[in-house]
Amino acid sequence: MKSIASAPGKVILFGEHFVVHGLKAILCSIDKRIKVTTEVIDDDKIIIISNMGRIQIDLKNQNQETKSAFKPFLHIAKKMMKEFNHKKGLQITIESNIPSGVGLGSSSACCVAAAASISGLFTKLSREKILELAIEAERTVFKNVSGADTTICTYGGIIEYDRESGFKKLDLNSNLNLVIANSMQTHSTNKVVSKVQKFKEENSELFLKLCKKESELIKNVHRALSDNDYELLGKSMLENQNLLETIGVSNEKLGSMIEIANKTSYGSKLTGAGGGGCIISLTDENKIEETIKNLKDMKIDCFSTKIDSKGLDTF
Repeated sequence: MKSIASAPGKVILFGEHFVVHGLKAILCSIDKRIKVTTEVIDDDKIIIISNMGRIQIDLKNQNQETKSAFKPFLHIAKKMMKEFNHKKGLQITIESNIPSGVGLGSSSACCVAAAASISGLFTKLSREKILELAIEAERTVFKNVSGADTTICTYGGIIEYDRESGFKKLDLNSNLNLVIANSMQTHSTNKVVSKVQKFKEENSELFLKLCKKESELIKNVHRALSDNDYELLGKSMLENQNLLETIGVSNEKLGSMIEIANKTSYGSKLTGAGGGGCIISLTDENKIEETIKNLKDMKIDCFSTKIDSKGLDTF
């Protein structure tokens, strides 16, 4: 008996960091996915197989330690097994084509796909319930997650998020071609967020002006997405990048990648926390190969992607 589910990764199109201070962010899912397969086994064990390795948890040993990266899957598995009085074991296999740890939502996509795959062995949950379970699981590792990433990985498409109103799916027919380039630089999201908070405290008037500019930019983005106005979207990405540079979350490597990508794109910016991670570049379909070649000629890892409109998928 098997249950299979997959979920897409994501990028932040606009609004990172400013969203922490009450403004809106716009996120979209991408067509790079994580697939989770769950099956019943006879042993009293939970076996997890992934590109991070293989672990085996003996269900009779309640004190067995496990890596934090595997905690969300164990949480979901144990919860479902207890709820449905499952007496056998489970094998959970995770297959991913989303780079991990670079702001593309791999951990959230894993949690969403695992929540659907594991629960699917026992019952059919609604997307809302799967999302709740995925957020609960992700909080076993990241205590203060907003749920934005898990939401976009569950529903797909494009969503708008702010702290006061929560999530709103944008009913748009946008078919953006994005090139994602990976700086291969590790970063700490918490440290970068703290850096922005310090910038705000030391430059309060300037930060208010930047927030006002970001709010106006988001309004333009809504119009550009509705009209499929790629020129305006690209210009807005450049403006957003300038704001992110002003608050100090970009760096020389990201800047040089953006400069290369901009030669053949409408516009580019960092995505996620910054201080490393990835950039995204909005590119015309007939310029994708040239953009990728220019980046790869500089030894930069990159790939093309489109918006995923499906979100969570179960088999």
